[in-house]
Amino acid sequence: MNTKIPDAQAITASELELLREAIAESYASRERGRHPFGAVVADENGVVVARRGNNSMPPEGDPTQHAELTAAAEATSKLTAAQLARATLYTSAEPCVMCAGAIYWTGIGRVVYALSEEKLLGLTGDNPENPTFALPCREVFARGQRVVEVHGPMLEDEAADVHVGFW
Repeated sequence: MNTKIPDAQAITASELELLREAIAESYASRERGRHPFGAVVADENGVVVARRGNNSMPPEGDPTQHAELTAAAEATSKLTAAQLARATLYTSAEPCVMCAGAIYWTGIGRVVYALSEEKLLGLTGDNPENPTFALPCREVFARGQRVVEVHGPMLEDEAADVHVGFW
């Protein structure tokens, strides 16, 4: 079991821009009538290889179509296992348990997220379309056999704005 998860908050200005791209994807999702979440996967050089907005909209849609899960899946078709280990998934909100599992299993080595699960819960309340888990992604990754580096939350206010009035 992996008990050490790096938690350094220092990321570059270009990485903050990639995080803002993930936030922009959350706005695009909302405009399409979907839950406002977005994700971007970039290789070790900061080149975007996948970008996805949320495509799940329970109860009628497929609830597994979260932005992080689908972006991670797309990245696996474009990067080798070694490249995935050096890739970063940027996401508008902290990955849920399902998405953290997808990130882990695809082999992506880093996650940078904007909005914490805790703050998201404050925005969504008890809305049945977003039954938030009180389980930080760091705890999910800590149970695995390999390290997934996590940075976040950051830019929380920017990421929270798209949720105002949605839930």
